[in-house]
Amino acid sequence: MAEKFDVVIIGAGAAGLMCAAAAGKRGRKVLVVDNGKKPGRKILISGGGRCNFTNYDVSAANYVCRNRHFVKSALAQYSQWDFFSMVNEHGIGWEEREHGQLFCLDSAKDIVEMLLKECDLPNVGQRYRCDVHDIEQIDGGFSLKLDTDTVHCESLVVATGGLSMPKLGATPFGYQIAEQFGLKRVPTTAGLVPFTLHDKDKAAFADLSGIAIPVTVATENGVLFKENLLFTHRGLSGPVILQASSYWTPGEKVTVDLLPDLDVVETLEAMREKHPAQSLKNSLSRMLPKRLVEALVERGDIQDKPLKQLNPKEIAALADYLANWAVAPNGTEGYRTAEVTLGGVDTDELSSKTMEAKQVPGLYFVGEVMDVSGWLGGYNFQWAWSSGWVAGQNV
Repeated sequence: MAEKFDVVIIGAGAAGLMCAAAAGKRGRKVLVVDNGKKPGRKILISGGGRCNFTNYDVSAANYVCRNRHFVKSALAQYSQWDFFSMVNEHGIGWEEREHGQLFCLDSAKDIVEMLLKECDLPNVGQRYRCDVHDIEQIDGGFSLKLDTDTVHCESLVVATGGLSMPKLGATPFGYQIAEQFGLKRVPTTAGLVPFTLHDKDKAAFADLSGIAIPVTVATENGVLFKENLLFTHRGLSGPVILQASSYWTPGEKVTVDLLPDLDVVETLEAMREKHPAQSLKNSLSRMLPKRLVEALVERGDIQDKPLKQLNPKEIAALADYLANWAVAPNGTEGYRTAEVTLGGVDTDELSSKTMEAKQVPGLYFVGEVMDVSGWLGGYNFQWAWSSGWVAGQNV
């Protein structure tokens, strides 16, 4: 005899647990199932173990989605302030970092424990190391196998996440469920991920590994970010690169302003006036890391000579080069190190107000499994909280 539930939620991550808590508080009989050993695996490693759980400033502009209006309803129904209130109610210490990012003072475990306490209701159950298969639509809901047990439910919530960080158990299972029920999918790729470089560029900049500089990066479609760039053994990383990667497509270049806060022409002219015999390389090394300047000189991108030999036209050209340093990535490091998955279940298939599939009553998708990806800075977790809570009000 199949056990019956009002709601079965596949995935015990941020969105799944939030949905379970919200539905459970409404008196629904809920079962959360997951293929892993424990809940909230991605939460636990996020933010260097401190979990950047939301951001003070959240809007639709902070999300990548083919339908840029889709996220508005859920974010309005359950905002960053609602989650912030929950954090405070549970007495979790937090701190604000740059760009409005909110982190746990102690540990990301605090967020997982909070969610589990919210789910600690007699009508909410959890099963781990559980294989889900044979999902079918039946009268009044769905039938599915959990290992060898058959369960029935009125509402089925898919909170399986994306493909990023496969070591944490990421699989395409959520997309397969969507496909089974005829829902379209936006092609997926790695987002918030470091760039790799072509061999020639990688060889030129490999010795700069570990150097970070504040820059502005622009993608070919005009999206602009200003934060730190980090040189790595394989290419480029750092917050500004992770952000830009979500707007980059293979074959495109990114343009880097290496000195966004400096008037290079004015600075070099002043240096030339004061120290005419000083080399350009040494002069630029006062503005940028010396090893980077040496690499650019060695590549022939910058010609070293005494400042007194630079004419105004050459200074202007150099300033333009430094403000528009063009890099053509070879690719990205892929899902292995990506923080999110771009693409996923097409949001045109879902109700923005409830997260329910428009053509499949009772089937819901929440979190990263759908075509919604946030910027770096707590936005992806906020989407998990918002979409999970909204689904929990409607299942």
